[in-house]
Amino acid sequence: MKNRTNDAGPPESSGALRPAAGLEALFDWPLAAATMMGQANVRLLEELMSSGRRSQPNSPSLPWTTANRVALELASMRLRDFSTGADGTAALICAPYALHSAVIADFAGDHSVVESLCRGGLSRVFVTDWRSATAETRYFTIDSHLADLNVAVDQLGPPVDLIGLCQGGWLALVYAARFPNKVRRLVLVGAPIDIAAAQSQLSRFTANLPLSMFEELVQLGDGIVHGDRMLQSWGVLTNAHDAEAVLQYPQDLDPARRQELSARFRQWDAETVDLPGTFYLQVVKGLFQENQIARGCFVALGQQIDLKQFRAPICLLAGGNDEIVAVDQLFATASLVGTPAEHLEKITEPCGHLNLFLGAEVIHGAWGQIAGWLRRDLGEPRSGASGAVSAT
Repeated sequence: MKNRTNDAGPPESSGALRPAAGLEALFDWPLAAATMMGQANVRLLEELMSSGRRSQPNSPSLPWTTANRVALELASMRLRDFSTGADGTAALICAPYALHSAVIADFAGDHSVVESLCRGGLSRVFVTDWRSATAETRYFTIDSHLADLNVAVDQLGPPVDLIGLCQGGWLALVYAARFPNKVRRLVLVGAPIDIAAAQSQLSRFTANLPLSMFEELVQLGDGIVHGDRMLQSWGVLTNAHDAEAVLQYPQDLDPARRQELSARFRQWDAETVDLPGTFYLQVVKGLFQENQIARGCFVALGQQIDLKQFRAPICLLAGGNDEIVAVDQLFATASLVGTPAEHLEKITEPCGHLNLFLGAEVIHGAWGQIAGWLRRDLGEPRSGASGAVSAT
């Protein structure tokens, strides 16, 4: 088991609950909701939610950085194809389904997971571009998203390399445990897997609030958790310091490029995604309050999953200073799955949550390592499938 660790460790914690710095907190909608309801009463929440409802759902317009095409249109997602060739195992990035869009996987040049993987020699790269919830999809469940993920994998030609980012991480792990023969290798980055393994702001808040408060939030949104209302209620404004800290660009960066990245960052933050209320409540209760994945009682597509049945190679990337997901909440995965020790890779970066997906230092460092790990011959059986989706 390899563990690349930096001397910088997690920040010292105190008994007081402090909001995560800047946009770190906004990335995880359960934390934003919990904070909103923990610091305000339901009456204030109702005022926020009833102050105006959109007639149209959110439609993020921030363009993708890397050339791509929509390879598949599904009810819960668009499958985006960033491939540069037709050979090799498909690498499928399971993007977070949270406050912001899947563009976080391809934010900007030198700040793109997609770009890093392609530069690292992967020729078939895809991303789950989750759709914002509508009145028609407000009752979608976790199973709805797992089913569409399964369709996407079948279209690509299993087994695939599945890469889960944050909230997309637990979904990727559940899918891999449900369909272990369809995943060649698994990468989990900043993903909350075992909530009981360590404390974080996210786990403390969700554990201490009754489910009824989250249900009230969904009811006030007519079955939808509105991303813009969550963002507004949190009350954090983006600024140049947020962008500089998250994107990790060098101090000598060209001023015009610095301004361009800051503006793009502000736009990304302002464009939110709405979540189906049923999906949201299932995640809050099943994952964050009852820790069902780690406890081995999570049911996916009609079957109780057994993480020990997944024995393929796994790479885990954590942020040593991540306020949202504690390192051990991710690294506990190693003891839950059936993967042998020689096929477990652990990487720790001295960074916060969003740095894992957007920071230039992490993109050029850890993500380069991940690309190399995915290409390395680890001795597992090779797939003969070439994939059903051709490159652009």
